[in-house]
Amino acid sequence: MLETLCRNCFATGTARTAPERCSACGSPRVLAHAELFSLSMAHVDCDAFYASVEKRDNPALADKPLIIGGGVRGVVSTCCYIARQSGVRSAMPMFTANRLCPNAVVIKPNMAKYVAVSRQIRAIMDSLTPLVEPLSIDEAFLDLSGTETLHKAPPAVTLARFAKRVEDEIGVTISVGLSHNKFLAKTASDLDKPRGFAVIGREETLSFLAMQPVSLIYGVGKVFAETLHRDGFDTIGQLQETAPEDLMRRYGDAGARLARLARGEDSRKVSADSEMKSVSAETTFNTDLSDFEQLSTELLALSERLSARLKAKGLVGDTVTLKLKSAGFRLRTRARHLMIPTQLANVLYETGLLLLAREVDGTAFRLIGIGVSGVTEAQGEDPVDLLEPQIARKAAAERAMDRVRTASGRTR
Repeated sequence: MLETLCRNCFATGTARTAPERCSACGSPRVLAHAELFSLSMAHVDCDAFYASVEKRDNPALADKPLIIGGGVRGVVSTCCYIARQSGVRSAMPMFTANRLCPNAVVIKPNMAKYVAVSRQIRAIMDSLTPLVEPLSIDEAFLDLSGTETLHKAPPAVTLARFAKRVEDEIGVTISVGLSHNKFLAKTASDLDKPRGFAVIGREETLSFLAMQPVSLIYGVGKVFAETLHRDGFDTIGQLQETAPEDLMRRYGDAGARLARLARGEDSRKVSADSEMKSVSAETTFNTDLSDFEQLSTELLALSERLSARLKAKGLVGDTVTLKLKSAGFRLRTRARHLMIPTQLANVLYETGLLLLAREVDGTAFRLIGIGVSGVTEAQGEDPVDLLEPQIARKAAAERAMDRVRTASGRTR
């Protein structure tokens, strides 16, 4: 027997075969699955989030292809599903997107607005379960195990109500994936977009995965997929048929991970403490830059912007990462670990400058970025390093300037 749920009126029931419409309200949006009411791990993903917010705020855009991005050398932040029908995708260079969809409306991102909407959605998530793990501004894992008494309904019903509430009250749509672990929940959320709700149960895990390409496994990018193809692995089913020891001999730790995920095994828990793992800032140039002085000037501005964000959030990071993208779209990332976590622009800049000096070799770059990871809450100001009095003096000067800005009500 299948368990059924109408996503329109939330009527539940059982049936021998999946019904085409809800017997209570006539809606075709009916879920039917044998394990529907026994699963509790969910992945929630907003549909074309930035574009959805802009279309909500300007109904005239509803039926038009919309790209969030812009700039001569920029990239697509996101695009609506109408634009995707023309081949436009996130992270695509704007000149390519404009060629594929010349009639698209292009809007520059308004991050303050998107963050505000994200917080509204997050507040509703927090009312469903304390176990919410954000992955980005528009997606999160939720573990709803043990919430049946609170919501007087199984997790599937709670999630359907949540999706409708977000759509009705906030004006954007979401897609839900429901399963028994994180890997499969995230996989499910991509199966039925937009306004989707897909389920992968325990009993069907192996058979479902067996038919999928190896690229479905998170972390198997284009290069690794080509390696697997050369070695005779095109489907996850072929990985399932291979002994885990053989995969480990071929690919090391990655082989062990392949063996687990090919069988749908994922023991990771939802971590409500994973609010922010890294903070970064980057810029794309109007013309390519190869000169060290010009690049270092851009790096300084980004370091100050990054520092301001960290200070505003009361955060510090212990690993600085430099990001460079060449004119040919080849990406370079270089990182340096700090003995003392920091939020100071001067420390970020000088660390990034050391990394930059090793990369300036005549290559023309179209983008530069700097970020910090290993992010934690700041415990007071950065301690004075007695072994580096010059750094201490610069840190004291920066803190003094911060106090002046605060007193005058100015920001950077």
